[in-house]
Amino acid sequence: MVDDNNPWIVVKDGDARARDIFDRHYSRRKYKDGRKPKLFVGPGEKMVLLTPNCDALFVWRKFIDDSGQRGINCAVFRNEGGRQSSQLVLWAEEMATQRWPGERLYTWVWDAKVKSVNPGYCFKMAGWRAIGRNKDGRLTLLEKLTAITTSDTTDAK
Repeated sequence: MVDDNNPWIVVKDGDARARDIFDRHYSRRKYKDGRKPKLFVGPGEKMVLLTPNCDALFVWRKFIDDSGQRGINCAVFRNEGGRQSSQLVLWAEEMATQRWPGERLYTWVWDAKVKSVNPGYCFKMAGWRAIGRNKDGRLTLLEKLTAITTSDTTDAK
C-alpha cells in the first residue's frame, strides 16, 4: 500500500541536487586528482531518492557486494531537514519493496563517522536490527527482512 505522505521522488544517478547532498555524506570519497564524476552511486540496479526540497537523500543498490551480503543495500542515507529520519527510512523501504519485492534490505553504518551515541538509531527505530560487524570492526551491519523474505544472510565477519 502506498503512503500518500511519502515525500521521496525518484531521480537519476548524477542528479546535481542529489550529488550535492551526497558530497556531504561521510561515505563520499574524493579522487586525489580532483575529478568529480557525474554519476555517484556505482554499478548495479539503483534507486536514488530525493525529497522535493532537496534536504534528504536515500540511495538503494542491488549489486554484487564484496562482503557477501545479499539483498538491496541502502548505500546512502542523509537527512538534513526536519523530517523524522526513521519515517524517511520507512518511506524509502516502501519504494524499495515495491521495486524489489521479497528482497532483504541491509546497510552498513560506520559508527565513528555518525554523530550519534547509537549508530544506526533511525534504522533501528524503523524496525531494522543490528546483526554483525565487518572484518575490521568499524562498520555495523543492519538488516530488515520484508514480510516474505527469509533470512539468507552471510556472516558479516
